[in-house]
Amino acid sequence: MTIPEKMAAVLLTGHGGLDKLLYDRDVPVPTPADGEVLIRVTACGMNNTDVWVRQGAYGTEDDPSAVSTWRRQGNTLTFPRIQGTDTVGHIVAVGAGVNPARIGERVMVDFSIYNRDDDSLADIDYMGHGRDGGYAEYMALPAENAHVVATDLTDVELATFCCAYLTGERMLERARLSAGERVLVTGASGGVGSAIIQLARARGAIPIAVAGPGKEAAMLDIGAEAVVTRGKGDLVEAVHSASRGQPIDVVADLVGGQLFNDLLKILRPEGRYTTAGAIAGPVVQLDLRTMYLKQLELHGSSQGSRADFRRIVGYIESRKIRPLVGGVYPLSEFHRAQTDFMAKNFVGKLVVVPDER
Repeated sequence: MTIPEKMAAVLLTGHGGLDKLLYDRDVPVPTPADGEVLIRVTACGMNNTDVWVRQGAYGTEDDPSAVSTWRRQGNTLTFPRIQGTDTVGHIVAVGAGVNPARIGERVMVDFSIYNRDDDSLADIDYMGHGRDGGYAEYMALPAENAHVVATDLTDVELATFCCAYLTGERMLERARLSAGERVLVTGASGGVGSAIIQLARARGAIPIAVAGPGKEAAMLDIGAEAVVTRGKGDLVEAVHSASRGQPIDVVADLVGGQLFNDLLKILRPEGRYTTAGAIAGPVVQLDLRTMYLKQLELHGSSQGSRADFRRIVGYIESRKIRPLVGGVYPLSEFHRAQTDFMAKNFVGKLVVVPDER
């Protein structure tokens, strides 16, 4: 195919509101460098990280309210930046050192920039932050991050997995969730939460969901053993009832805020708490006595390792997890897509596609 010189893309031009996102049809198509491929993007899933980075909502260790970006190890975000992590597309060109036979492959992008050869995530970064991502018609990336997945899922369906499921898998891996254990999942109707429900089932564990009113049936449909309706009654009592008095071994929390202390109360002694988000508030009060008298473990988690990504691909190929498409939007209507995303009136993932798709 003929590769154009210009493309449409959504540019993040600074921290702030939706006005900082500019749909531009005159963006240069990137050229793949040595060891890279160029893909024609066909779909890209949307994530909370997109919104928080735009808002500069990550704070600093010294000032939780400071406007700051995602990385605590040193900022790599420059403007304008093309965001978008969960990218699916077709390889249309390769840089030096990459086998031209790869042209034509349909690939799912491992969006992580690992910066290390081992499995440590101490210096992790990601495409859409440290370099341009998939909210565009074309994207250049390292060839090793472009993975063929043996599945008959559509491009849109395949674009629902990477960030949410990689994040969820890492959370469960850090918490060592094993078969037969019970895990309480907050924010269960969102991308990561709904992923964790399926990933817990893939491990033989028993997920209990906390979700908003009206989403109970959807949670049961994707594998939740029981559902606690958020904001309805006492959470500790509701979880005890939902689990039929059985202990909660792991809490996988994406909400934080006022729920935090109740979640620690819910955990059994020697239970494990793991978090990768705080959509209801990042600053919480912790009674250290609860933590040490119950011998609790608290884990912070973000993204995932190469091994985590390989397991996700295996789950997709073996059909142990399935896509949850909450909506599809053209790239030119990105403001509407992100507005709907922030409203949270959906289950699963929203996906953006180039207008020609």
